[in-house]
Amino acid sequence: MKRALDGIRVLDLSRMLPGPYGSMMLGDLGAEVIKIEDTGAGDPTRNAPIRIGKMSARFLQVNRNKKSIALDLKNPEGREIFLKLAQTADVILDQFRPGVVARLGIDYSVVSSLNPRIVYCSLTGYGQDGPHEQRGGHDLNYVALAGVLGLTTDDRGKPVIPGVQIADLAGGMIAAFAILAALFARERTKRGQFIDVSMFDVVLSMLAVPAASQFAGSPIDAGGRYVLSGEFPFYNVYETGDGKYMSIGALEPKFWSNFCNAVGREDLIARQFDSGPDRERLFEEVRAIFKSRTQIEWIEFMKSVDACCEPVLSMAEAFAHAQTRAREMILQMEQPGCGPVDELGFAYKMSDTPPALKRPVPYLSEDAEELLTEIGFSEADRGRLFDAGIVRRPEPV
Repeated sequence: MKRALDGIRVLDLSRMLPGPYGSMMLGDLGAEVIKIEDTGAGDPTRNAPIRIGKMSARFLQVNRNKKSIALDLKNPEGREIFLKLAQTADVILDQFRPGVVARLGIDYSVVSSLNPRIVYCSLTGYGQDGPHEQRGGHDLNYVALAGVLGLTTDDRGKPVIPGVQIADLAGGMIAAFAILAALFARERTKRGQFIDVSMFDVVLSMLAVPAASQFAGSPIDAGGRYVLSGEFPFYNVYETGDGKYMSIGALEPKFWSNFCNAVGREDLIARQFDSGPDRERLFEEVRAIFKSRTQIEWIEFMKSVDACCEPVLSMAEAFAHAQTRAREMILQMEQPGCGPVDELGFAYKMSDTPPALKRPVPYLSEDAEELLTEIGFSEADRGRLFDAGIVRRPEPV
């Protein structure tokens, strides 16, 4: 069966988590994604702790459906190899700080002069301009500076580090989204374009609900609460009788009413939007209700109640959940040197051109021979490039 991006070639210069997550999404849709790695250790995540067989478990989760070639881009011959590959490509994704690809001589102006159809996406922390343009950063810094961390606090108002990398993953997704839009536009214009994606910008763009309050003149201070972050009892997390937790998202009055009726507290229905001391008393009432049962008892009790109430699960519990399995969100891949490996599944389903797991995760420079041959290098030329360290020789798995 055809996949949506069959025939699209992506040169992926990104590393770690953000870009590789986005390029994996393109690979899942059928794009030929070629990781361009350095000739030393390659993508640093290859050496991240916790290994499955011969490969890092973290690297395995964001690099399926890709090929790999390791080039010395600081060497003129390495640069020329990249530019030859770029002439065959549809997309380039880089994750360097602004100015790095220009110093290497592989930036959009150079590549587009050779291949006007190229879609060139630069995914950075703070974008191609502004006072933070050259600042280093990681996910935690982007969510902090964008105000998200100030809205994610414990009961004492201390910011809590999110359990997933919001800026990194959303940045990768938005990069993939923008690349798809540019490819679609290219069908009409016959030209590619440059895409500037800032992870800081991406996080800011996700503040739709709290920004509504800010722009309406009701700012939310750091450590503050609003309707979707715990301001009210009907949208919150509660401890159960066995020390576990349940979430309730009874935002619409019908769901709150269903909850109150189910627990025999019809008197609380009209108090959904209580304010001041009355709201604090309502909080105490709801806390006591949830304390009256264990988590497993709540799960069973809420099966027939339409009230947006679900347990707070561990990852192991979430991965084993019937809904996870029904949606095929855990896949298994045969990885050379590792054996069968579990992978997170596809977050979307498509009727005609579904995403698929077609290639295992590549070892460093695994596809160098194939790619060099394709762009015209003879066996003798390939041997010379490997011996000189301009291209890393593929290692046996």
